[in-house]
Formats: sequence, structure tokens, C-alpha cells
Amino acid sequence: MHLTRLLRTQQASLKHLIDYYAKYPPTGLTMKKIVEFAREGDAKQSYLFLRNELPVRLASMMKEMGHLPPRLLEMPSVKTVNGWYGTSLHELDSFRHAPTTNETVKKFTEVLQNIRKRHTTVIETVAQGYMEFSELGHAKEYEESQIQYFLNRFYLSRISIRLLIYQHTMCFGDEVPLHPTHLGFVDPSCLVEDIIKDAFENAQFLCEGYYLQAPPLELRRTNAINPDEPIAIAYVPSHLYHIMFELFKNSMRATIEHLESTKSSSVLPPVVVDVVKAKEDLTIRISDRGGGIPRSKADKIFRYMYSTAPRPVSLTDAQHSGPTPLAGFGYGLPISRLYARYFNGDLEIHSIDGHGTDAYIYLQAVEDHASEWLPICNRAAYEYYVSRKYQSDWTKRK
Repeated sequence: MHLTRLLRTQQASLKHLIDYYAKYPPTGLTMKKIVEFAREGDAKQSYLFLRNELPVRLASMMKEMGHLPPRLLEMPSVKTVNGWYGTSLHELDSFRHAPTTNETVKKFTEVLQNIRKRHTTVIETVAQGYMEFSELGHAKEYEESQIQYFLNRFYLSRISIRLLIYQHTMCFGDEVPLHPTHLGFVDPSCLVEDIIKDAFENAQFLCEGYYLQAPPLELRRTNAINPDEPIAIAYVPSHLYHIMFELFKNSMRATIEHLESTKSSSVLPPVVVDVVKAKEDLTIRISDRGGGIPRSKADKIFRYMYSTAPRPVSLTDAQHSGPTPLAGFGYGLPISRLYARYFNGDLEIHSIDGHGTDAYIYLQAVEDHASEWLPICNRAAYEYYVSRKYQSDWTKRK
């Protein structure tokens, strides 16, 4: 009886925190503000901002999670993630009225490091929860729409939370940036071509290990602002690498399998990459001759759990050890698009069935235009979850 009362008290306390923080909208930052603060800000200023901002972003997603199909919320992996978020929210809230001392800031930084470690496998664990839900039977159309809508918002929020945590722990904690020129997690002069080459070489290594061959890279550069200078922007190198690596894996696999199926040539056509920096936009186009994507599948490629790769082993499999690969979960392209959109960019896929595919990555070339694109937990979001009218209002030709 006492344990039951205790659990109810804890649940009521968590619900109160979620309702309190979720009523506030997130404070979006621009790349310019992030770079300037990394250069001129201090740990106490960062602490005062993050002790309010991080709970808002966590609580908003927990609030929205409550509107998901009840069957999904009962899945063990989803409960695990919900528990992680609840624990992190309580830890951050403990600093709400704490004094702004050096000791408090140090403790806060340690808490952020622990939160980041706790949430390391959130993507894989939520994917596992989705798999558990799918194994119960086909989801209703409105449930599937709710889940896809939520996952885009949830993972985008996660990207933003991790960036804020990394910026604080690398700029004002003991963690060292990956490169001496980086300002925390951000490179104020990210050399785009170097990231592209690095991602291609690593994807090529995997491709050769599996297929014993890999298509070559043809990289073309156009700097419309300063033709003689390398192309560079203020950006998060790991985000760009993730996007490029995922797209290169897809292009290489498609190119080799298409060549093997058609037997049209023994020479692999190159993966062609065009990098163009203009006054406002930086555009990267990846073109392959991998046979393209039929229109019947084109609208599915950005859906979570859609993949042509073999489904990976379950996280709950006792035989499995180590991190679960994302390949096969169908998360590669959707997550890559979120990385591109996070700072007001985008990722688009255009394909010619029977020929090949062009992927376009659009990034902001101006720091002040590269603003965080964040989900807001408001009435419009709530109405999306409660509405069940997702049937088409168009007839199909027979």
C-alpha cells in the first residue's frame, strides 16, 4: 500500500513538471548566436539558459508522447525511454532555484554529461519499441500517422538537446572539442569537401568489405562567392558527416546491385557530387546510376521502419551484444533529413526509375539564417494527435 502511494506521488510530481515546462515554447538559436556565445560567453550564463531551456524541450516531447496510441506506450522499450526522460527532467528541475555559484555550475555540467550518456541509445530503443508495437499487428492508419508525426518531432528535439549539452560540456566542462579549431561541437569554418571525402572513404570501405568493390567518387566544386577559396560554412561537422555517409551508403549499394542485375557493364559508374556555395545557400547534389526508385516507393523512403535492408537483430535478443545498427530499421534517411532541417536546411530525393537518383542537401550559408527548427508543443500539435481523419479525399483511377 505504501509503495503504491509512493508511485502515485512520483507520477503526480512528474506530471506536474511536464505540465509546468511544456507550456513554454523553446527558445531557438541561430548558428551565429551559438558561435558568438562559444567565443564570448561564460559557464554561468550557459547554466542559467540551459537550466530552463533543456527542461522545456524534454517536457514538450514527454507531453506529446502521452498522445501516442496507448498500445505503443505500453511497449517495454517505450516505457524505458519515458523513464529516462522523466529521470532527466527531475535532475534538471533540481537546479531551478539553485544559486549561481561555481560549485553549482560544476555539478550541473556533471549532470548534463550523465544525461547525455543515459540517452545515448534513445533512437535505437524507440525503434525497438516501434518494432514491439508492430509485432502486435498492423497499426490503424491514424495511429501510423501519429507515430510518424511524433518521431520526426521527437528526434529533431533530441538532436537539439544533444547539441546544447555538447556545447556546454565542451566549452565550459572538461571535455575537449574534436578539433582545436572547433568551438564546442560546432566548426565556425567547416570545410565541406573534407567532410564529404571522409564520409565517402568510410562508406567505400564498408562497401568493399561487403561487395568486394565500390564506385569511385567524382567531386565537383563551385564557389560562386569566392571561386578560388575552399567552400566552408559554420556548421556541425558530425551532422553533415551523418547525412553524407548515409546517402553514400545508399548510392553505392544501389549502383552495384543495379549493375549486377542489368549486367550492362563491368565498370561501376561514379557517384557524382556537386558542391555549390552561393550568397544564401550551400547545395550538395549526390547523383548515382543506381537504377532509381519507382514512384510507388518514393513516398515511403522518409518513413521510419521502411527499409530494403535486412531487419537487424532485436535489442532484446540475448544473443546480441554491442550497439544495434540503424541499417534495417529504416531510420537512415528520415534522421538525415532531420539533421539537414535542424538549422533551416533540407534534404530532398529526386529519382528516375530505371536510371538513377539525385539527392539534394540544402544548408544555410549565412550564420544568421541558420536558425534552429524546433517542434512546439501547442494546440496545433495536440489537434494533430486527437484527429483521426487521415483518409484520402481523392479517388483513385482504376
